[in-house]
Amino acid sequence: MLNLQVSIDPNSGFCFGVVYAIEMAEEILKEQGHLYCLGDIVHNDEEVRRLEQMGLRIINHDELKMVKGEKVLIRAHGEPPSTYELALANDLELVDASCPVVLKLQNRIKNSYDKEDNIYIYGKHGHAEVIGLLGQTSNEAVVFQDLEELDLATMPKDITLYSQTTKSTSKFYEITEMLRKAGINVNSNDTICRQVSNRDKELRDFSQRFDSIVFVSGTKSSNGKVLYNICKQNNPNTHFISSTDQLNKDWFGPSSTVGICGATSTPMWLMEEVKEALLTY
Repeated sequence: MLNLQVSIDPNSGFCFGVVYAIEMAEEILKEQGHLYCLGDIVHNDEEVRRLEQMGLRIINHDELKMVKGEKVLIRAHGEPPSTYELALANDLELVDASCPVVLKLQNRIKNSYDKEDNIYIYGKHGHAEVIGLLGQTSNEAVVFQDLEELDLATMPKDITLYSQTTKSTSKFYEITEMLRKAGINVNSNDTICRQVSNRDKELRDFSQRFDSIVFVSGTKSSNGKVLYNICKQNNPNTHFISSTDQLNKDWFGPSSTVGICGATSTPMWLMEEVKEALLTY
């Protein structure tokens, strides 16, 4: 046996917004045996499968149009106004588990839109949260993932800048500074969730304390990609997995120290499964 020394990062795992959504889903599933959810309740296939076995039914926006008279969960990412309008028309009872941080951001963007600001959103194209944010502006805001997407020469000279809640804080401030250097007056709003952004520093410290890191995350998680890269930069022996069957014994040497960590969408039970698997090596 390799006799690995394995530790789980106590700060990894679900953020409070995801915990809230899953607890609401579990409560309803225990009561009535089924519940519709608009989109994956969390960007982690293993956790989604667990909840589907309890009766959760994942549907998309097209399928939502066909559902009538049912309870439908709004996940932590939030939804645009059009979803609430459809719910009224189809006699749907929305179980709104939108993250409070996301709801606050939606309201701020709506207020900016009502003031006719030129709104720019630093976020991932097509991401569920970003779609909800765009909906507050009748889809008129400009979304960009990288500064290279923007034509600085033709941009308005005054803009109001927001960020998807799970983006990198340092990158957001870097973008703000570059826009200002280009002569643009930026009303910059740091709307990044601190429970997410604080994990940057925590994982830098955590990843340096071990011979190897196993980062556990769903492949759809934007936050997972960001946090994995932070670990990789600070410990080259960092390995990304989504489930225990992706572990490779060859990654580790005898008596190696191994740290396990994950995204805000990674369930603690899955990281514990990974630990149990490593301890058999």
